[in-house]
Amino acid sequence: MIITGASRGVGRQTALGFARRGAKLVLAARTVEPDNWLPGTLGETLKQIEDMGSQAIAVQTDLASESDLKNLVDSAVERFGGVDVLINNAAATAGDYWSKGFLDLTRQDWLYQFDVNTHAPFTLIQLVVPIMESRGGGRIVNLSTGSGEVFRVAEEPPKLASWGEFSLAVPGYYASKRALDRLGNTLAPELAQKNIAIIGMHPGFVSSEIVQARVKDAGLDNSQAVPMVVPARMLVYFSSCADPMEYTGRLFWAERELAELGLEVDDQVAIGS
Repeated sequence: MIITGASRGVGRQTALGFARRGAKLVLAARTVEPDNWLPGTLGETLKQIEDMGSQAIAVQTDLASESDLKNLVDSAVERFGGVDVLINNAAATAGDYWSKGFLDLTRQDWLYQFDVNTHAPFTLIQLVVPIMESRGGGRIVNLSTGSGEVFRVAEEPPKLASWGEFSLAVPGYYASKRALDRLGNTLAPELAQKNIAIIGMHPGFVSSEIVQARVKDAGLDNSQAVPMVVPARMLVYFSSCADPMEYTGRLFWAERELAELGLEVDDQVAIGS
C-alpha cells in the first residue's frame, strides 16, 4: 500500500490506522527534516508504525518529480512485491500562492498546483494499474476537496469564498482537485474491467497541523474543523470494504459517510507520541 503525504496530517493519521490493522505500508512525502512551522516528518511516521509492530518503508518523494514517482512505485514492488492500494493524499497546501488572488498568481504557481494535485496522481495511477491488474485487482482512493457531487444536489452550489475566517479563494488548488475528481470518474469504467476501484473522497475542513498553525499565527477560529481521524477512518474503510465497486467512480464526503455507515473512529494518536 502506498500513501502519499504521510509525514503529517490525514496521510500520517491514515498510515497509523492501517498499521493498526497490519497493513504493509510505503510512506511517501518530501519532509524528512523537522520543520520550524509544522510538526511531523516521514521518519517519525515510520518509527510510530514500527513501534506498533507493523511493516513499512519511507521513500522521500517530490510529487512534482516524475523520477521520484517511479522510484516510489519501484521501491514498493521491491520491498513488498507489489501494490494493492494507492492513496493519493498529498497536495500542495503550503506556499505564498495560498494568499494570492487570481490576478496575482504566476503561471508557475498554477502549474505547480496541477503538478502535485493532478499530474502526480495521474502518473502514479498509470504506474500501479498494471501491477494491480497482475495481482487480481486493487483500489485507488483520491483525496479531493469541496465539489458539487459531494452534496448530492441537482445543481452545484456556489463556491464558498471562505470557511469562517479561512479563505477558500485558492484557484489553483480547487481547480486541480476538481480535475482529479473528474479523472477518477472517467477512469472508473476502464479500471473496473481490471477489477480496480477508484474512489474520490472529500475529507472536509480538517484540523490538520497546517490548519492548527494558521489558527495559532492568525488567531482564526477552527471550531468547525473535524479531527483527522474522521477522513483517516473513511480511507481505511474504502481501502478494505467488501465491495469497493459499489463506490468506484464516485465522490464521497468523509464526515457524512462515516455517520451513515455507523463507523467508529480510531483513537487519536498525538503527533510526536
